[in-house]
Amino acid sequence: MRYTTAGESHGPEEIAIIEGIPAGLHITEEDINVQLARRQHAYGRGGRQLIETDTVTFLSGVRHEVTLGSPITLNVHNDDHNHWAAIMAPNIPATHENSARKVMRPRPGHADLVGGMKYRHQADLRNVLERSSARETVMRVAVGAVAKKLLAEIGVDVHGFVLNVGPAKGDASKIAQYKSLAELRAVTESFPTRALDAETDAKIREVIDQTKLNRDTVGGTVEVIAVGVPVGLGSYVSADEKLDAKIARAIVGINAFKGVEFGGGFENKDKFGSEIIDEIFWDAARGFYRGSDNMGGFEGGMTTGEAVIVKGVVKPIPTLYQPMQSVDIDTHENHRASTERSDTTAVTAAAVIAEAMVAIELAKAVLDKFDADSLDRMKEQVAAYRDEILRF
Repeated sequence: MRYTTAGESHGPEEIAIIEGIPAGLHITEEDINVQLARRQHAYGRGGRQLIETDTVTFLSGVRHEVTLGSPITLNVHNDDHNHWAAIMAPNIPATHENSARKVMRPRPGHADLVGGMKYRHQADLRNVLERSSARETVMRVAVGAVAKKLLAEIGVDVHGFVLNVGPAKGDASKIAQYKSLAELRAVTESFPTRALDAETDAKIREVIDQTKLNRDTVGGTVEVIAVGVPVGLGSYVSADEKLDAKIARAIVGINAFKGVEFGGGFENKDKFGSEIIDEIFWDAARGFYRGSDNMGGFEGGMTTGEAVIVKGVVKPIPTLYQPMQSVDIDTHENHRASTERSDTTAVTAAAVIAEAMVAIELAKAVLDKFDADSLDRMKEQVAAYRDEILRF
């Protein structure tokens, strides 16, 4: 399985093409729209969410709500393009009128300046920010929705939620009280902040509201849990085949993510091996299993069968409504940076995006290991493999 996305932030369309999804997967546009709405309707989002209504259209690869095995093309229309049609027009030469919204003062913390240098976009840094914008993540969530449908067929469930926004932190120990990921999902999705409980939700909303009044931005931490993952996805044989490494790359590849950890993560550095190594047990019903999951479901770059636990750190969005110091790339004079419409925080939406990326990497790993032509054949192979592992 592989995919690519295309589109600019204020261009007419966002597009993704997915190759390698088996034939026979039942999927509807609504399956994807539900996930797009989760990304869009998160606390702390900016004014653009009042303009856009993100809905997907299948352009290829699906017939009668079933995948064909051929490339799947997903399309999401940018409603905001109506206000940018002349500025973003691909078939009209640049004029003074359609170049009126040039970006000449790079925003600190964004791709503006370095991207301009790399691609020689010295005439207008908008050529950088239109693609580097987090608007592109709408298509990663769409692709992730397809991946989640595939994973659900073999009993894998994936969910992302928020641990903290700024100083407002949830009690992660409460996760253990839930008997299933579905129970946890029901709770966190009931809050606009995707927090673990009502008290934390109120604290996070207070932090976001105050940050907005201060014309500032705020970061935080999200967590993604996947359960039902088969043993042995990934490989210890080569470094680039380690699945936790692939997931780490996918998470840090999301806009604004600056750190990733698995299981106990960075807290393990302060502990002794006897405290955090996941001991091995066996019984007839479960086969081999671990007594804890401090390694986040991985050993040697391979899944252990325990829950995959991934945390990602999201920096504050660098577009502030109190612009920071910058320099005009034409005159080299000191100026305040350009201001683009932005969110107060990306954390509440980032949980959905991180969930999508973990699902994508897990789906890739499943399709690397099992038949990728036919869904039914893949499910037969997974079932046989799970039985083999149980009898090991």
